Amino acid sequence: MPGLRRFARAVVLVLPAWVTARVVVAAALIVAHHIVGRVRPGNPGAALRVHQGLLGWDAGWYQSIAIHGYAGSGEQSLRFFPAFPLAGRLIGWIPGMGPGIGLLILSSLCALAAMAALWILVEREFGDSDLARRSVWLLALAPPAFTLVMGYAEGALLLCTTVTFLAIRSGRWWWAAAAGVVAGALRPIGLLLIIPVVIEVFRAGRSEGSADVPAPPVPAVVSRLAAVVAPVVGMAAYLAWVSASFGDPLLPFRVQDQAGHRGAITSPLASMGSNLVAVIHGHHLGSALHVPWVVLCVMLLVVAFRRLPLSYGFFAAGILVVSVASSNLDSFERYALSGFPLVIAASTLTSRRGVERIVLALAALGMVGYSLLAFLGVSVP
Repeated sequence: MPGLRRFARAVVLVLPAWVTARVVVAAALIVAHHIVGRVRPGNPGAALRVHQGLLGWDAGWYQSIAIHGYAGSGEQSLRFFPAFPLAGRLIGWIPGMGPGIGLLILSSLCALAAMAALWILVEREFGDSDLARRSVWLLALAPPAFTLVMGYAEGALLLCTTVTFLAIRSGRWWWAAAAGVVAGALRPIGLLLIIPVVIEVFRAGRSEGSADVPAPPVPAVVSRLAAVVAPVVGMAAYLAWVSASFGDPLLPFRVQDQAGHRGAITSPLASMGSNLVAVIHGHHLGSALHVPWVVLCVMLLVVAFRRLPLSYGFFAAGILVVSVASSNLDSFERYALSGFPLVIAASTLTSRRGVERIVLALAALGMVGYSLLAFLGVSVP
């Protein structure tokens, strides 16, 4: 089967980048243990985060849901969608494992598969294996990509988005529908896959509307409609269960809008303004970290619109708008990483080998720094 052989080849090609990222994060965790033991022994918050390690922060919530369910984890857990902890729970049934190990295995395997899918996507889209290699390495070592090593749902979501793009750019609409349903049940931003799917449906329709191409048969129309509504179906299934169990289908979003989480939805300009004020007054380290990343991502978005197909640019734009449209920009870098076209756009700027080496070295150093801040409880991943 050519498709499986191509995927197996891609897995082998991306394996060095995947392994390197895990070595970097593991080294950062070891250093964090040393810092807590020698430098900050009296800091209980840092000690707790280091002890939690790869299952800290949101990963701890996923682990709790996988073990105890939503009822046992409390109302706050509802902001985490069910596909990832459910799959981790299933893997945890394997003898010798538990839900926590299951989540870590699932996260890393999905990240590996997502990198392989990204390699295939870039190579097929641009006919440039070197650009594919650079994109995979930059994705693996991007500073916020340490969450792809932790028990987070980011790897699974990235797999769904790359598979969706592979499918819609090659006319495999049922594959896009399957990936979209899972994405909608993984994270709220999985709903944004509707944007590139609609764009590609219109693109296919325009080409078929010409005199030389016949109109698509009914099954093809149905498959395209399925791809469009699939993320809604995935999300709606979870919200319907929440409504039946807790009486409010919007409760996950109400919890997420609370102070201390993402906060209330606001305009991106207002959000950036409040974070700039915090930076000026020196109140919040996270704000100082987020602002330059927002600027960088906007610049990369311009590159994406100039060099990539429209569906890539609009998907990345949707991710960025949602990421900055809240009063709290914590985890912005992680959310922005879900807009993988930004990584491809950045990789188009590193075709010179010297530039590539410098960028990857700085990215790896940044990954160490961000990992340390998260493991020590200083910054929210």
